Amino acid sequence: MKFTLRQLQVFVAVARRGSVSRAAEDLGLSQSATSTALGELERQYQCQLFDRVGKALRLNELGLQLQPRATALLDQAGEIETLLVGQEACGALAIGATLTIGNYLATLLIGNYMQRHPASHVRLSVHNTATIVQQVARFELDLGLIEGDCQHPELEVQPWISDELVVFCGPDHPLAAKGSASIDELLREAWIVREPGSGTRDTFNQAMRHHLSQLNIRLELEHTEAIKRAVESGLGIGCISQLALREAFRRGSLVPLATPELDLARQFHFLWHRQKFQTAGMREFLKDCRAFTGSARNSQELALPYIP
Repeated sequence: MKFTLRQLQVFVAVARRGSVSRAAEDLGLSQSATSTALGELERQYQCQLFDRVGKALRLNELGLQLQPRATALLDQAGEIETLLVGQEACGALAIGATLTIGNYLATLLIGNYMQRHPASHVRLSVHNTATIVQQVARFELDLGLIEGDCQHPELEVQPWISDELVVFCGPDHPLAAKGSASIDELLREAWIVREPGSGTRDTFNQAMRHHLSQLNIRLELEHTEAIKRAVESGLGIGCISQLALREAFRRGSLVPLATPELDLARQFHFLWHRQKFQTAGMREFLKDCRAFTGSARNSQELALPYIP
């Protein structure tokens, strides 16, 4: 074989970052060495892997075919190196989680994982569902833990545990004493909701699909804590995961509203690229996640530490 693992490493980094200079920073190489390695790979096979658009590099058709194979080969090579130097088999792991999972479950899961594999290195990215799906599809993340649906044809999606959104208001809101709300009552309220592209917003929109044009959306916010604070301040009512509301309901700073006319159930999912080699770290982390949720049927049954 003419190619080297270093050349493939450079190719994958450039594909991920879209430029030689940013790839060089990630790899700890000079820009000249990075450019030379990529150029040698293309010259050796008399091919072009990127379309040059100004200073940006975009994968062409051949590059798109090579990227998952090169990534898988580098993952396997990393496991071989780890084995040969006598280290633990679980190395670096890049995980992406959507906001509810990232804020309320992911850190617990990563803590458990790193206690069992102290030599491992884990990077956690927390974004909305659309961003996590995109990053997994581009091989920027090994695994995704998402709250929404995913129909990406290149990604493997597996169900994890069910969850449910809850409509809620402040304790001084007129609906608080009643503890429930009909569709007509909900349509008269101002709403503080998650931004488009989030799994929470997708579930909310699906539940209210016949009434979306009648909704009064006052605020769209990217963080569940900001939504809780806005509702506590009396700016409107909200709808987020029951996981994010446990302590607020216990304190009485927020009040749940029963909404029997709405289906607010959803599913948490794992996802990874179909062409990605599953490293020992990925397999172990997935096993830890499933062990953590155990026989729980939904997120409400999970035993979690106090989160103020």
